[in-house]
Amino acid sequence: MRYDQFNLPEFLLKLHSDTTSALNSVTAYGPGFVEINKIRFDHAVAFGPHGDIARWSARNPSDISSDLLFAAARLTLAPPDPMAFLDSDESRPTIVGERPEVLLIGTGERHVMLSREVLDPLLRAGIGVECMSTAAAARTYNVLMAESRLVIAALLP
Repeated sequence: MRYDQFNLPEFLLKLHSDTTSALNSVTAYGPGFVEINKIRFDHAVAFGPHGDIARWSARNPSDISSDLLFAAARLTLAPPDPMAFLDSDESRPTIVGERPEVLLIGTGERHVMLSREVLDPLLRAGIGVECMSTAAAARTYNVLMAESRLVIAALLP
């Protein structure tokens, strides 16, 4: 479904202005593809409002691991500091990179909830994680991005 191909009556109220043209936006999605900035992708992608749209190596929800989610969010775990136990919370890992507020995971045509073991490392790092169908994740990403929120989407087609 392409957002710019709706045949809507002219009297409908537009709820937000088009100020996001310099940001990565989902412009269409459908069975087997996602379109970002009017460029069609037939493979999984990970992206945020700024920067490159990266190929994501997951092919289906069962491929998704904590490592793939950290990669999608453009984060890495910092090497452990041997003295950190003295004054840090060991339950919260130290990460390198700009921490997003939320990571949206589009699991394809159907919603698939990922296991707690996969999600827990990101949750402990203070990153919100939401699993939903790719269509729902695409719509949610566009809304959060338009609100200037720091959101990352990892979408399976």
